[in-house]
Amino acid sequence: MDAALNLLTRRDHSSAELSRKLAARGFAAEEIETVISRLHALAYLDDRRYAEQWAARAVREGTAVGPRLRLELRRRGIPPEIVEAAMAAAGEELDERQAIRELLDRRFTGFDPATATPQEKRRLISWFQRRGFSLSAIFDGLRMAGDG
Repeated sequence: MDAALNLLTRRDHSSAELSRKLAARGFAAEEIETVISRLHALAYLDDRRYAEQWAARAVREGTAVGPRLRLELRRRGIPPEIVEAAMAAAGEELDERQAIRELLDRRFTGFDPATATPQEKRRLISWFQRRGFSLSAIFDGLRMAGDG
């Protein structure tokens, strides 16, 4: 229990992540299961809360949206029904085109689509696609950046 609480004081974890970390530290599966159940009962561990917070941060920072967000949540051991709920909550606050424009202003200052080379544009489009942004939103965001 002490090891689990120590991990949770650093940052929130999903049940699966915490189980993996405790197993890596050599704890028995039965002991891990007991601790995870106790942490859930005490509300110290909540996969729904973790997923919603992680998804909101990823969307806000532009590190993952859409399919990429779903993949990242599943990698963290979040059950499918919680993944969908977290994505729905995060999607409500997401305007892809505006997020792209904000990321352009914040991460790619000085980028001008009108004067960029085709290679620079491809690199930027790929960067946004890897984070899960739709191609239409990327093109619209680049057009908006060119107008602004």
